[in-house]
Amino acid sequence: MSVSKIVAAAASSAGGAGLDVDECFSCHLYEGNGSTQTITNNIDLTEGGLVWIKDRENNDTNHGLFDTERGVLLPLKSNTTNQSSTTFNTLTAFNSNGFSLGNRSDASATNASNTDYVSWTFRKAPKFFDVVTWTGSNFGGGRQISHNLGSVPGIIIIKRTSAVSAWYTWHRSTPNSYYTLDSTDEGVTDSTKYYFGDGTNVVAPTSTEFTTQTNNENGFTYIAYLFAHHANDGEFGPDSDQDIIKCGSYTGTGSSQLTVDLGFEPQWLLVKRTDTAKDWILHDTMRGFGASGNYTSWLEPNTSDAEATATADWLELTSTGFSSTSNQSRVNASGGTYIYMAIRRGPLAAPTDATKVFGSLAYTGNGASDREYTVGSAVSDMLFQACRSSSSYNYPHLSNRLTNKGLTTASTGSEVALSHEFDRMDGVHEIGFENTRNQSSQTFIMHSWKRAPSYFDVVAYSGTGSARTQSHNLGAVPEMMWVKGRDSTDNWSVYHKDLDAGKYLQLNVSDSVATNSNQFTTTDPTASVFSVGTDGAVNGSGSTYIAYLFATVAGVSKVGSYTGNGSTQNIDCGFSNSARFVLIKETSGTGDWYVLDSGRGITTSVAPSLYLNNTNAEDAFNIIDPLSSGFIAKGGLNGSGNSYIFYAIA
Repeated sequence: MSVSKIVAAAASSAGGAGLDVDECFSCHLYEGNGSTQTITNNIDLTEGGLVWIKDRENNDTNHGLFDTERGVLLPLKSNTTNQSSTTFNTLTAFNSNGFSLGNRSDASATNASNTDYVSWTFRKAPKFFDVVTWTGSNFGGGRQISHNLGSVPGIIIIKRTSAVSAWYTWHRSTPNSYYTLDSTDEGVTDSTKYYFGDGTNVVAPTSTEFTTQTNNENGFTYIAYLFAHHANDGEFGPDSDQDIIKCGSYTGTGSSQLTVDLGFEPQWLLVKRTDTAKDWILHDTMRGFGASGNYTSWLEPNTSDAEATATADWLELTSTGFSSTSNQSRVNASGGTYIYMAIRRGPLAAPTDATKVFGSLAYTGNGASDREYTVGSAVSDMLFQACRSSSSYNYPHLSNRLTNKGLTTASTGSEVALSHEFDRMDGVHEIGFENTRNQSSQTFIMHSWKRAPSYFDVVAYSGTGSARTQSHNLGAVPEMMWVKGRDSTDNWSVYHKDLDAGKYLQLNVSDSVATNSNQFTTTDPTASVFSVGTDGAVNGSGSTYIAYLFATVAGVSKVGSYTGNGSTQNIDCGFSNSARFVLIKETSGTGDWYVLDSGRGITTSVAPSLYLNNTNAEDAFNIIDPLSSGFIAKGGLNGSGNSYIFYAIA
C-alpha cells in the first residue's frame, strides 16, 4: 500500500476525513482528436487503477480496459475472449490527475478524430477497488489469491491474459453462480466451485483473499478486478462515514413500480439479468441516466455496439437509488432476477472554491446548429441562459442534466425538449439551431451550476396530492427552493428561509409575498427532506416536478435578506472577492427578480440587469456595486424600509 493510502486509511480509522467519490471514480466524456491528448479527471492513477474506454458512436469499436498492473500497452476488451496483445498509441500514460491518449484509429481506438468517447476511471483504494495479477502454479485444490481491497469484495472479475479466456465474474448476491462479462449467459452454477472455489466447494472471498482453481493453470497469467460492497460501513467523505459503492440484486416487477434503495443517488450502474440470457447494461449520469422522461442511454460491456437510447424510461434515478415502471426484460421483467453494481454520485464534501461549482459564459450568437459552449470549468448540472440584446429572442431558461429538459422562468409553460445536450464535461453542445440561444449577432449569457453538498441540488419527483416530505441530497437545510411542475402550467413556487411560515413567492411574476400553507406547508425543510402540501403547483397527484435547492456555503455562496436604507448598503456575503452572480427580489412589495453578474459587468457605474420573471432585454441600471466581500445594494434595490431577499455566488 502506498504512503498516501496508509495515511488516508489511518485518518479514516481515527475519525478524520476519508476519500471522496470524486477521488476514486470518474466518468469523463471527451471527443477524439486523432492526435494526442491528455484527459484530466482528477483521479490519481499513480496510486494504481483501471481506465475503461468505449467509443459511443461506432458499432465495431471494442471496449478498452487499461490497468496499471499490466501497463498502458496491454489493453483488454470486455466484449471478446481474446488474450491481450501489445497495442501502441491507445492509452499512453497513467497520470496523477488522469491519463494520456495516443492516435490509434482502428477498432481499438480511444482517440479517433471527431468521435465521442466515454471513459470510466477506477482508482485503487481500500473499500473501493483493487487490481491483482498472478501467474498460475497448477497445484492441487484451490489457490488463495491475496488482495488489498480491505473488505469482502462485492464483485470479482477474472480474465486469463496470456491465452483466450472468458471474463469470469462472481457477484456477492449469487455466490454459487458465475457469469461471463463478455457474453449474455445466465448464471452458471455447476462450475463455480472451480472458478471461485477449491474444486470441491465454492469458497467465499474474504477481506484479504479469494480462491480459484481453474484460473491457476501453470504458466498462464491472470488478472482480477475487485470491487467493494458497502452496507452502511463505508469510510468515505468528510466524516469517513459514507458508502460509495454497492453490489446487490433485485427482482423485476414488470410495469409496476420497482424501487431499489441504495441509500445514495448513483452516477454509474451496471445491471445483468441472471435468470435468462441477456446483455449486461451499463448506465451513467453523464450520458443520460436521470429522472423520468430523460431517456436512458446505455452501453453493453459484452458487445462492441455503439451507445443506444431507450425509447421509453428503463431505469430512473431517485435521491436514494433507482426505480423503474418499465417492463423492459433486460432491466425489469416481471419475476426476472437481476444483479447490479452502483457507484455513488459525488462529491461528498462542500465546495471551497466557487469556480469549481459555478461558471459563466457571455457570447455572441453565430446562427450555427452545431456549437459547443464551455461554461466555466465545472460540470453543468443546471444551466441558466438568456438573450441580452433583444426581447424578441429572450426567454430566460433553466435546463438540467437530471431531466435533460428545460423550463422558461418567465412563464407557466410545461417543460420542453432541448436543442442542446448535457454531453460535455464543462458545458453543453448545441445540436439544433435555437434562436433564443444562438441567433446570429445577438448577445447572450449562460450560467452553470454543479450539484454539490451544502451548495446546490436538483430533485425530480412525482406528486401524490397529499401533504408529505420529499427527500433530497443537498446535505444541508435548503435556504431557498424553486419548484415547477414539469407537465403542468402552474406558476413557479419559491421557498426562502427568511419568509414567514406558509409564505412563498413565484419566480415567473413580480408579485409580492403570498400566503398558502398548502405549498411548502408550515414545516421548515431539513438536511434530508423538504415538505410539500396539497397544492397542484408543488404536489398534484400524478404530476411531475423539478426542484432546485440552494444553500449558503462559507466563501462560496450566500442566501440571505436585507432591509433597504434608501442610500447605499454593503451586503457582506463572507466572500474573499466581489460576488460574480447576484439575484435580488423585493419581498415587501412587487418587484422583478433581478439577475446581475460579473460576466456582463458589475461596476461602480453600471450593472446590466436581466430578469427571471420577464423577457425584457438587458437594462443598464446602476443598482449594485462591487464589494470585496459581496456586493453593494443601492438605487432601486435598496429602497428605504423595503425588504429584499438575495442569492449570491463568489
